[in-house]
Amino acid sequence: MHQATQYIDHNILQTGYENADDHRFLRSACQRYGAVFSGPGNGISHWAHMEAYDIPGETMIGCDSHTPHAGACGMLAIGAGGFEVASAMAGEPYRITMPEVVNVRLTGQFKPWVSAKDVILELLQRFDVKWGRNKVLEYTGPALKELTVPSRGTIANMGTELGATASVFPSDALTKAFLTAQGRAKDFTRLSPDASAEYDDTVDVNLGELEPLIACPSSPDNVKPVREVAGTEVAQVAVGSSVNSSFRDLSIVAHALDHKRIAPGISVAVSPGSRQTLLLMLTSGLMTKLIKAGVRELEVACGPCIGMGFSPPTRGASVRTFNRNFEGRSGTADDLVYLCSPETAAATALDGKITDPRDLGKLPAFQEPTKYPVDTSGFEWPPKERGSISIVRGPNIGPLPVANPPKDTLEGEVLIRLGDNISTDHIMPAGAKVLPLRSNIPALAEHVFEYVDPTFPARAKKAGGGFIVAGDNYGQGSSREHAAVAPMFLGVQLVLAKSFARIHLDNLVNSGIPPVTFANPKDYDGVQQGDRLRITNVLAAIRGRGEATAEDVTRGARLGLRVSLRPYQREVLLAGGGIRYAQSRVPR
Repeated sequence: MHQATQYIDHNILQTGYENADDHRFLRSACQRYGAVFSGPGNGISHWAHMEAYDIPGETMIGCDSHTPHAGACGMLAIGAGGFEVASAMAGEPYRITMPEVVNVRLTGQFKPWVSAKDVILELLQRFDVKWGRNKVLEYTGPALKELTVPSRGTIANMGTELGATASVFPSDALTKAFLTAQGRAKDFTRLSPDASAEYDDTVDVNLGELEPLIACPSSPDNVKPVREVAGTEVAQVAVGSSVNSSFRDLSIVAHALDHKRIAPGISVAVSPGSRQTLLLMLTSGLMTKLIKAGVRELEVACGPCIGMGFSPPTRGASVRTFNRNFEGRSGTADDLVYLCSPETAAATALDGKITDPRDLGKLPAFQEPTKYPVDTSGFEWPPKERGSISIVRGPNIGPLPVANPPKDTLEGEVLIRLGDNISTDHIMPAGAKVLPLRSNIPALAEHVFEYVDPTFPARAKKAGGGFIVAGDNYGQGSSREHAAVAPMFLGVQLVLAKSFARIHLDNLVNSGIPPVTFANPKDYDGVQQGDRLRITNVLAAIRGRGEATAEDVTRGARLGLRVSLRPYQREVLLAGGGIRYAQSRVPR
């Protein structure tokens, strides 16, 4: 089955006409070009898609970095840039470097108050946000029986925070039970590794040795045991987003808070992952328990995870069951966001301080429903006759700027020098102020690096463009292509880094910006903001016929530069980016 589905789950907060106009634009585009449209309130893409459409053994790409969530149902699901997904919809193949396959072998049994979130936090504690680059994580072992499909979704989703290309679980009896409860037993196929399967590496995780963990500000890999940070005062607790927003996770919180009251002075909210989850919480009476405890019920949406409402106060600690805690992502520039399990969130909500959930006593009993309240009416299929449908464009929706083909010699200023693990949230902030501008690149570009250096847009325009220099893993995190398009609009000619995150490298290529690495990583230390660089032999390097050379005119140093791309990416970059490349492929 080939299907494209558009979800409205990020830009939902309608503080003005901009997001509402975007919703009408996307709906009309789906009707015109044949995609299924999931409107505001129907569900966060990963949860709603898992309930309605994920099929074991199928493949999927999605222009959201957490697309690997579908690996919970035995799919090979990969996050990609928007242009890659659009190209695939147009019939082009999706190309990717063959990743390593790592066996994550699960043994043992969870102790009370420890759950799936602690598994992925354990991996982030052992490794880091770069470890999973060019790797697919395949989960195996006897402890799989401890993880229902929704719990597997939490782990598969956050494999992205390790940098993994995808995370895959087998399709087994628990998968069959989940699909049957969704009325989709016919979609079940049993899938498991061959007995002779070989892996590039193996990681062992004993669930019985895990304890409640928490990622401290401001990186998902800054993980510590909850007991080590217990007692930290908090201003907020949030449960939901594209992880830990299932009926199971919200139920754990509801039972823990039953007949109790959240601590005075803090704000607690839940965001169900789908309309189905919300309905089940309502009909079961569990939402009533949360409301009586003082919890705020937010919309079915990504919401606070992307800074769309419920932002924390100045320097106020916010404990969340989300997947990312990069600086400013919450919508508050100096936020202090912690990531944890629903169990830890519930204990913290009751105490007003970060609290080990094991202090709550007996773990509430929970059993996955044998039948969900299935309602697919929120998915709007396109009409059969689409030729007469017009695309609806509001005044905030403008054309996408297109780069020119690269020149062989580039000269300009180092506009900004950055460290390691710069995320797309650093480059192109989220939040209710900025996200409504995503269809208006000139306006959006005024916010590039807003939380890092708010002078960047003005300096880039005054300098007539220039270069970005960064350390390792530049562009990690969200797949938003705006983190490449907006700098290109400001005149960024090239990004020079020690290494790049996979999706952002693709987005740079598709935006016509050469992603270039240091031939000698130590040369990074000698390049400073404000230096003037003259880079030669650019076209040959893009073609894979040698290295480019940079002369630091300011310091009199010479640097070797490399352009490491797949053959297809070299063609795209030489054409001036994805749109120009696609145009060149259209028969005249």
